[in-house]
Amino acid sequence: MRPRWIQLLLGLVCMIVISSPQYVWTLFTQPLMGSLGASLAQIQITFSLLIVVQTFLSPCQGFLVDRFGPRALLSLGGALTGLSWLLAARGSTLTDLYLTYGLLGGIGTGIVYIGVIGHMVQWFPDRRGFATGVAAAGYGMGAILTTFPISETLKNGGSEVALARYGLIFMVVGVIAAQGLRAPTANSQFATPDRAGASASQSGASFTPLEMLRTPIFWLMFVMMTMMSTAGLMVTSQIAAFTRDFGMANALVFGLPLLPLALSIDRITNGLTRPFFGWLSDQIGRENTMVIAFTLEGTAMTAWLFTRSNPAMFVIMSGVVLFGWGEIFSLFPSTLTDTYGTRHATTNYGFLYMAQGVGSVLGGPVAALVHDVFKSWMPVFAIIIAMNFATAVLAGLALKPMRRRWLKNRAAGKAVAAPLIPAGS
Repeated sequence: MRPRWIQLLLGLVCMIVISSPQYVWTLFTQPLMGSLGASLAQIQITFSLLIVVQTFLSPCQGFLVDRFGPRALLSLGGALTGLSWLLAARGSTLTDLYLTYGLLGGIGTGIVYIGVIGHMVQWFPDRRGFATGVAAAGYGMGAILTTFPISETLKNGGSEVALARYGLIFMVVGVIAAQGLRAPTANSQFATPDRAGASASQSGASFTPLEMLRTPIFWLMFVMMTMMSTAGLMVTSQIAAFTRDFGMANALVFGLPLLPLALSIDRITNGLTRPFFGWLSDQIGRENTMVIAFTLEGTAMTAWLFTRSNPAMFVIMSGVVLFGWGEIFSLFPSTLTDTYGTRHATTNYGFLYMAQGVGSVLGGPVAALVHDVFKSWMPVFAIIIAMNFATAVLAGLALKPMRRRWLKNRAAGKAVAAPLIPAGS
């Protein structure tokens, strides 16, 4: 097997290890509300802390990975991810939960996530969308291996047993997988440009994070990723809550409990979408693919709302919604690296990935508060659906022409990072 495919496989395993803290979190909300005597909004702060810390530290973590290489940093990240669950199992207060599952877990998962994505865009310049999609699929699909087992463990042994048992597994597997990771050398780089069109790597130039932050394209992408992150994270963090409110808590589909089945299907579709849309974007362009995917999610969210009383349709549409969402984790990093080059790719994506942290606050506790105020999930769904369609419009009518001008200027040697506000204005 060629070295870069081995790197992709190891990165995939690392991503699988860190997927459960986010994607099975919704299974823990009800047990933790009971054991800690807390409200849903209070419990959801843990989820937001996990994602905020994971994302807001990512520029620093990306710099460290770029500086010291992936093996040491990702070994640390895998160890911290497992340790966060082990310590959370021993916690007895909300503060304990925030500091362990939220803070420590966010640090660990953030190191691994940003490290693996940055690793892939450097190893696969010719298949950037596909490679980041495969790696991100590990994060999106990995929890399918733990959803039913954790659900059963929670039912039979409680949250303490589930956290301790799987925390140890995450730690061991994550550290072992990271030992084979190594940064590409000059001889291992592939010079073939992306088939989707011009990229920053074609001119051999790369932009530093500071230069990138001075360009309007970055901030447009940040707003777009924030809106899409809000949509997906609302679903992943609140699905157990609105399943109960929609009267589906005890429903069976094909003889299986509805919620674990929906979560398992969601993990499959949320994983498959990442390499699929990443590959598609390599063929037809990043923005064109964004328009298709974001419109799909908005349409699916609308259909989900109107079919919420049918258990089988509820499960199916939840999978379609996640299929329309998960591709952001292949489309945005590949688009960013196309635009700003590979030299600072990990650190640069760390800044864009902070949008996921903003989305976790909006989709987690803020969405829960909106529900509490209106006593309904309808306003939350309405806002999320509007965000989906708005982001699709921005991709086609704003991002695409802006990037086309940028890449044309790059090819002519005229693209420079200019201040957002001209001097003297």
